[in-house]
Amino acid sequence: MLTVRTIHAVDAETAKTYDTARLREKFHVSDTFADGEIRLTYTHYDRMIVGGAVPAGQNLVLDHVPETGTPSFLDRREMGILNIGDAGTVSAGGETYEMNRGEILYLPVGAGAITFGGNGRFYVTSSPAHRVTVAKLIRQEDARKVELGSAETANDRTIYQCIHPDVVDSCQLVMGYTQLHNGSVWNTMPAHTHDRRMEAYLYFDIAEGQRVFHFMGEADETRHMVMSEEDIAISPPWSIHCGAGTGSYTFCWVMAGDNVDFTDMDMIPMEDLR
Repeated sequence: MLTVRTIHAVDAETAKTYDTARLREKFHVSDTFADGEIRLTYTHYDRMIVGGAVPAGQNLVLDHVPETGTPSFLDRREMGILNIGDAGTVSAGGETYEMNRGEILYLPVGAGAITFGGNGRFYVTSSPAHRVTVAKLIRQEDARKVELGSAETANDRTIYQCIHPDVVDSCQLVMGYTQLHNGSVWNTMPAHTHDRRMEAYLYFDIAEGQRVFHFMGEADETRHMVMSEEDIAISPPWSIHCGAGTGSYTFCWVMAGDNVDFTDMDMIPMEDLR
């Protein structure tokens, strides 16, 4: 079963007028992972698609999606897939990839239909692509690992850069995930924007009863959304994107836009935040 939701782009001035319900309607995605289903959200921010595929022991095939306007999903797109569940398989381009939890698969344009199997819980991301590259399974030990922050500032974290120029060649997608260590709750502070790219956060590994407060908006007009396990925040290019939890958590970040330079950020001084 396939379902697709569409989110249209919103400018910063309009977003300032939104109440909580409207903010969540336009920038928050929930109920993405359901047994036996593929659920996608098509955004009008760099045409990024995010979603979930949960085969639950059966096979799920992702091929034709009317919203892309192409016969097959990857005809003009590339894809990044993160497994946040048990072991599973992804088949595409004549290859089958065994994926364990925490592993990311990059699929290039033209890879054909994608089949999800086993007991994986697959987070699916995709953006348009303009050239053919090569598929690659990135295991945790293959990722570019960056240690940042400290326990003293409650942001001791490990960043796993997976779809990254130092790891795999991609067109637009940049993707990985950040693990907050015990006692640390803040991510991506000091805050930044990158006007040349959009970004999406999938929050997971949130303990039962805990929450993450995702901050967004312009630096002088911030808002927040309360995130639960497996919720996704859509971040427009004009928005900051950072968060604080009531306990430790992990989040997967994915970007698409003009470049694949992870460090292309416009930093916001802490004193400028409002």
